Amino acid sequence: MAFLDRTARALLLTELVVGMSVTLRYFFRRKVTLNYPHEKGPLGPRFRGEHALRRYPNGEERCIACKLCEAVCPAQAITIESEPRADGSRRTTRYDIDMTKCIYCGFCEESCPVDAIVEGPNFEYATETHEELLYDKEKLLANGDRWETEIARNLAADAPYR
Repeated sequence: MAFLDRTARALLLTELVVGMSVTLRYFFRRKVTLNYPHEKGPLGPRFRGEHALRRYPNGEERCIACKLCEAVCPAQAITIESEPRADGSRRTTRYDIDMTKCIYCGFCEESCPVDAIVEGPNFEYATETHEELLYDKEKLLANGDRWETEIARNLAADAPYR
């Protein structure tokens, strides 16, 4: 019986007909391919991209130099130095991230009590040299200023789950 079934399928080309029907079914559907440089797909609110340091609305940097992000970083990619200010608060004088060491785990973002360090929505930051991937405080603050609206929107969308 199995021999007759195989012979009938081979003679009637049922596999070919089924394959062509699948092809025709998907031929008339909406395409899912994106033309990448010109079209970009949606990113989730928890996407981990390029790091950024945020500021308060009055322009003061958020980082209080608690060094929790430096302590929790499994790759030891973060280096922080701090000093007390005239008003008694402590702020960073040096905040460096070696992006070639970073494994984008998000522990730094989760450990920060004031949401100072975040991983933003930018994933297009290819460089030609290693030195360009050594981020200092100024570059991190510039990233925060550039992406603040999207970072704030992503943090607000993720807030119920934190």
